[in-house]
Amino acid sequence: MIDIKVPSVGESINEVTLLKWVKNDGEYVERDEVIAELESEKATFEVNAEKAGMLKQSAKEGDTLQIGDLLASIDETAAKPERNNQKTETKSGKAEEAAKKNGQEKTEAIASDIKATPVAAAIIADKKVDVKKLSPSGYSGKILKDDVLAALTSPGTIPAKPLFSRHQKKEKMSNLRKTISRRLVEAKNTTAMLTTFNEVNMQPVMDIRNKYKDKFKEIHGVGLGFMSFFSKACAFALQEWPAVNAYIEGDEILYNEYCDISIAVSTPRGLTVPVMRNVESLSMAEIEKKVAELAVKARDNKLTMDELQGGTFTITNGGVFGSLLSTPIINIPQSAILGMHKIEERPVALNGQVVVRPMMYVALSYDHRIIDGRESVSFLVRVKELLENPEQLLFGKDPVKALLEL
Repeated sequence: MIDIKVPSVGESINEVTLLKWVKNDGEYVERDEVIAELESEKATFEVNAEKAGMLKQSAKEGDTLQIGDLLASIDETAAKPERNNQKTETKSGKAEEAAKKNGQEKTEAIASDIKATPVAAAIIADKKVDVKKLSPSGYSGKILKDDVLAALTSPGTIPAKPLFSRHQKKEKMSNLRKTISRRLVEAKNTTAMLTTFNEVNMQPVMDIRNKYKDKFKEIHGVGLGFMSFFSKACAFALQEWPAVNAYIEGDEILYNEYCDISIAVSTPRGLTVPVMRNVESLSMAEIEKKVAELAVKARDNKLTMDELQGGTFTITNGGVFGSLLSTPIINIPQSAILGMHKIEERPVALNGQVVVRPMMYVALSYDHRIIDGRESVSFLVRVKELLENPEQLLFGKDPVKALLEL
């Protein structure tokens, strides 16, 4: 019998939560197969079977476990079950095959767009259900059959909720949510936080994206988004205004001469903030590839501890959810965070004429203990200038001024 214990996942982490059993109790597992998912205060991670054999669970989903606690055991002596390879064709079997094929055909069109069980996807396709009106109740936001049936029987109401309900539900706070709560309160209580605002005319960036996005994807294999423009602009501005890229350590100020930019990513379990290293040294394509990689890892709970630690500055994009303006909270121990928002066409004065342009409000929340008003405002104005003149992102200067050495 092989014991599988809760592994160590970081110096400061003493306990984890058993999030989900991937394999059932009594099920035969192969060596290195994933058997469970655990959640620490910073991330989720998988536990693999150390040997092949019969799995015996020693904890329940939702249990809080200490590092080194017994998670499960594997009986190496258990015989591997034989699979029945005989094919029997019966009328019922043929009917099942046809039904399965029919279900697959129905769900093909929507399978790539939504996360749903095969049965739920088939009903959605057959009844033409608007998935935006569904409330997924499955793991990681998966749509279940009951979610679809509830929406069909009770249109205009929350699925499965009785009319005039007064029901309340208690749910244990996850380690990740506890950490988010603690850090947000700590940021509010330990920093002298202020926010400065500006707005950016996004037309130049949008023109570049529309002109080059197809060629960019063909060559680099990744889409050209807004994050690379903002990350590159921030990297230039952070090096010009080093206090925004610094933080307080005891009674000293630590200035970072590199730009490790954290990007806030929303997941079903809460907010995670993975880090892109040395953004000042990355190309636009490398930034886009890293953003896509980290976003997928965050969604699938595959982020490593190294990818979640560090960071000298943070960018958060509330615009993807429709936010027009907000005051983001500093990601301590960092000293500043940039908030992107929804792009909205608005009338603006340009060369004495009122014109309509795609505008975005941007917000910089900063720690006034280390960053003065002049530095914070100048940093945000520099980011605005670089975005409205994207050609400057090549080497941080106006090409004509560089030519004239001005």
